[in-house]
Amino acid sequence: MPPTRTGKRVTVLTADDLGQALGLSAADAAEMEFRSELTVALAKIIQAGRLTHAAIAKNAGTSRTRVTAIANGNTHGVSTDVLIRVLAATGHRAELRVKKAAA
Repeated sequence: MPPTRTGKRVTVLTADDLGQALGLSAADAAEMEFRSELTVALAKIIQAGRLTHAAIAKNAGTSRTRVTAIANGNTHGVSTDVLIRVLAATGHRAELRVKKAAA
């Protein structure tokens, strides 16, 4: 479903629609969707509190401040590599599933 424009607001229902509304390439939109899903999962894991932010940071080789930012959903300036290291530091790993994109 294409984005609906109302005044200056744009309403979208899917990540593809958001990428299109922002003028992103299909590759950039796919990266945005992947990072978003990874960030949401990480935030839930970190907020569950099994490990302290400091322990996660030490195991991931990053700062406690960065782990706290990720837990709050703020990954601006955080590479995907760091997100994956933080995931591993929590005792989790991502599972890869590849599927054909919708046409």
